[in-house]
Amino acid sequence: MALTAVATNPVPPAPDLEAVKARQQGAWSSGDYAVVGTTLQIVGEDLCEALDLRAGQTVLDVAAGNGNASLAAARRWCEVTATDYVPALLERARERAFAERLRIRFQEADAEDLPFADASFDAVVSTFGVMFTPDQEQAAAELVRVCRPGGRIGLANWTPEGFIGQLFRTIGRHVPPPAGVRSPSLWGTHGRMVELFEPHACSIKSAQRHFVFRYRSTEHWIEVFRTYYGPLLKAFAALDAAGQTAFEQDIRDLIGRFNRAGEAAVVVPAEYLEIVVTRH
Repeated sequence: MALTAVATNPVPPAPDLEAVKARQQGAWSSGDYAVVGTTLQIVGEDLCEALDLRAGQTVLDVAAGNGNASLAAARRWCEVTATDYVPALLERARERAFAERLRIRFQEADAEDLPFADASFDAVVSTFGVMFTPDQEQAAAELVRVCRPGGRIGLANWTPEGFIGQLFRTIGRHVPPPAGVRSPSLWGTHGRMVELFEPHACSIKSAQRHFVFRYRSTEHWIEVFRTYYGPLLKAFAALDAAGQTAFEQDIRDLIGRFNRAGEAAVVVPAEYLEIVVTRH
């Protein structure tokens, strides 16, 4: 009797998350994110208000970058620890804290393996940082682990449909992301936040906010981001001349869709999700 072959769909190999992390770390280490990051300071201030921080509380800033949320918490007389896996960005944050005479502890650390004991902090925050970790479940578990019972986790994450979410989608069309890795923009959806945090939370509150990018022109925005924003710098570097031209045109078109200033300047609202998780 003849045997009939049955077609099966092969299971794709699991992504090498450590390799992805190394690639990401290289991207964020390139350029100088602090040039862009400094413009986002208001997001850190608003997040600290959403958390209703109190003087004397212990606060951990995860993937702190150049320290926007750290500085905001320190201005509210909290005891702040800022962490990132890019030492150069922590140095930028240290320079800012020194200039403002703010007391912040800086420590190099991986968001997926935080070097702190369980329940060490009253509040754990991250603005546009932890959302880029390749192992989302592990990163979320670490945020929960180091937050004390009754404490709060505060996040600001770009949404998929907002300007930055669409920028990363545009990058992905020209330089495909690693197979099998979840999009960082999922952190900008309430549903994903529930998946990651509901088992450990007595409440999860989210609100859609907007940060407005304000630049002299489309050319100015592209120049700054192409020079200083690691993911864009690396994406351009991965393309040949024709690819770079097509990529730049798509970015111009994207800015044009979101720009509310017409041709006079760039005034681009970028939607993000502000999340406050209260741990049970």
